[in-house]
Amino acid sequence: MSVRRAASFALAAALAVAGCGSDAAPQTVHRAAKPATTTTQARHAGSVPTVPADPSVPRDVAVPVLMYHVINAPPAGTPFPELWVPAERFEAEMKALAAAGYHGVTLSQVDAHWRTGAGLPAKPLVVSFDDGYYSQYHSAAPVLKRLGWPGVLNMEVHNLHVEGGLSSRMVRALIADGWELGAHTINHLDLTKVDAATLTHEVAGSRRELRKRFDVPVDFFCYPAGKYDDAAIAAVRAAGFKGATTVTPGLARPDQRFELRRVRVNGSDTASGVRAAVAALGT
Repeated sequence: MSVRRAASFALAAALAVAGCGSDAAPQTVHRAAKPATTTTQARHAGSVPTVPADPSVPRDVAVPVLMYHVINAPPAGTPFPELWVPAERFEAEMKALAAAGYHGVTLSQVDAHWRTGAGLPAKPLVVSFDDGYYSQYHSAAPVLKRLGWPGVLNMEVHNLHVEGGLSSRMVRALIADGWELGAHTINHLDLTKVDAATLTHEVAGSRRELRKRFDVPVDFFCYPAGKYDDAAIAAVRAAGFKGATTVTPGLARPDQRFELRRVRVNGSDTASGVRAAVAALGT
C-alpha cells in the first residue's frame, strides 16, 4: 500500500472515530433545494451561482485553484495533520478571500472562458476538495453556499463505499448546490507505477463510473498525490477529460490544461496567510 493510500484509509478511519458517518449521517445537516429540472446534469448546469462577468478579465487569465482535504480539526495523533483544516478556520479563509474581492467559480467555468471567452467574474477562484470526505459536505458546503460559491469535488470512487467518505446522496446534494464533480481515480493509486490496463481502469473507469452514477459531465481529473507522467497524461486525454489538476504550486493556466497547478491549504495556515499567498501569485 502506498503512503498516500495509507493516508486515505487513516483519514477515513479517523473520521469514523470522530463520528463522521456516510449514509448514516444526519439528514438535516445540509439539505439541497428541490430541483426545478428533471436531470442531475441539468441541475448542475443551471445551479452555479450567477456572478456578473467582468469584461476586463483576460482571455488567458491565470486562476488560483485552492486544494483542501478534510475540513475538521485533526484528532490527536492522526497521521498527516496538515491535511486537516478546522471548520472555523476554513470559514475564516473563505470570508477573507471574499472580502478581498475573489469570487468562487468551477473549473468548467474557467475552461469555458479560456476556450470561448465566456465571462468570468473579477478575481475568479476555484475551491477544490480531494478524495471525498464527509466533512466536505458537512462543514465546507454550508460555508460556500452562504457565499454563493461552488466547490469542485475530486471524487475517489472508493470513498463512496467507506465510513467517513461521502454517500451518493451527499454528492448529489453538492451537485444540486452547484458543485462540480471531478474524477480522482477509483482507488487512489500512483499512476506512474501501474500497468496500462490498470491505468485505463483508474482513469477512464473513474470517469465512466461517476458519470453513470451522477449523470454529470465529469470533465476534469485530479492526479492522486499529484503523481503523473506522460502515460498518465495520455490516459487522461484519451478518457475525454478537458484538463487535470496537480499538486504543483502556482496558478492554473490555459497552456497547462493537463498539468493545472494549485494552491495547497494546510492545517497550520491562517486566513490572512491564505489570502496573502493567493495575492502573492499575482491575482
